[in-house]
Amino acid sequence: MTINEIQERIIKEFSLFDDWTDKYKHIIKLGSKLEALPEKDHKDENLVKGCQSQVWLTADLDGDKIVFAADSDAAITKGLVALMIRVYSGQTPDDILAHNPDFLKQIGLAEHLSPTRANGLASMVKQMKIYAMAFKSKLVS
Repeated sequence: MTINEIQERIIKEFSLFDDWTDKYKHIIKLGSKLEALPEKDHKDENLVKGCQSQVWLTADLDGDKIVFAADSDAAITKGLVALMIRVYSGQTPDDILAHNPDFLKQIGLAEHLSPTRANGLASMVKQMKIYAMAFKSKLVS
């Protein structure tokens, strides 16, 4: 599935909820379904800089696709990183670098996050794109 198709599916999914309490509950539920990150990956080098909560993010190359894994010590933040993993994991570096998470505005998330959570989410996306740039250069060389 392409990034655009995934984003469209997420937009439809969030349109089913009438208010932000339900949307936040859904985000928390997404985080609770995130596969556990091995304890060995809970290390400083995997921490996403710029997040108020602790967010550990790892990436591996599987063929020409990046597979992300993450964890957080905060329920909503874990849900946010789960959402971004859903969009970017299993995609090529080029596809990740070419797409911005515009769906976040379309589902209203951008305006309903506190400034610290919004900064954290932007940091997660930035870190995913940094991984994509690194893996792209690895694939080219």
